[in-house]
Amino acid sequence: MVNALVIRRSTQLAKAQKALRAAQYVRMSTDLQRYSTQNQAAAIAAYAQQRNLTIVRTYVDEGRSGVRINRRPALAELIKDVQSGNTDFEHVLVYDVSRWGRFQDVDESAHYEFVCKRSGVKVAYCAEQFENDGSLLSSILKNIKRVMAAEFSGSLASRCTPATAE
Repeated sequence: MVNALVIRRSTQLAKAQKALRAAQYVRMSTDLQRYSTQNQAAAIAAYAQQRNLTIVRTYVDEGRSGVRINRRPALAELIKDVQSGNTDFEHVLVYDVSRWGRFQDVDESAHYEFVCKRSGVKVAYCAEQFENDGSLLSSILKNIKRVMAAEFSGSLASRCTPATAE
């Protein structure tokens, strides 16, 4: 009988590699917006480099309002991919809280982040002054930012036609 060396794929190595991989989500609602998707991607790339993360996937919603997910196919796809459990990343990098969304119900924004968290995917807001680490301070600041984003889109909508409101 011959002894054979059986090489098994190490799940620990696969998990370690996945832990250093990230997807980025970028969104802008108009061509006149200050933070274009390219500017967002550049800031996200710098953030990823500082943390030794590799961006392996990009989800882009260009010319999309941040108010409703049904008008944001890339975010909907991101959430679907995360829920399926078949992602090859453990981080989602977003420029800031308002790019994740200007949902009128701030709980909706929190819900999509929670969906990611529940699936083992961390959401990081790269240009914010806080780490999204679950601390009390980060939770308070993030919720204030969500309210501010919702308020901004609400006040913009009252001054503009519905088609141009972010």
